[in-house]
Amino acid sequence: MNIDWDRLKAEADRVQVLAYAPYSGYRVGAAALVDDGRIVTGCNVENAGYGVTLCAECGLVSDLVATGGGRLVAFTCVNGDRELITPCGRCRQLLYEHGGDELVVQTPEGLRTMAEMLPQAFGPSNLNP
Repeated sequence: MNIDWDRLKAEADRVQVLAYAPYSGYRVGAAALVDDGRIVTGCNVENAGYGVTLCAECGLVSDLVATGGGRLVAFTCVNGDRELITPCGRCRQLLYEHGGDELVVQTPEGLRTMAEMLPQAFGPSNLNP
């Protein structure tokens, strides 16, 4: 599948502006290509109860599921300065669930597979031996 990284980054840039980040001021936007060609997006949504803050990746996966599911093929995320950033460990696990080892992640250091970003990941196959 052909991946238009410029388009994905543009979508991430677009949604980071919509982030709700009144406490940290750290906006994040995420975009991903789905195996059927759709692009799904998400932005972070903070909460006064910090533990229930939603990362951009949470919104992206919710968008994926709400618009028909599928597998994530390519992923990128940016901060409020439109710089590429990498997902935190929790979000890598969330992305792994919906993209697996083959999901390609755009990082500040180049393209990496999820297998490289989350080696020896725990996933659905661990629950169905």
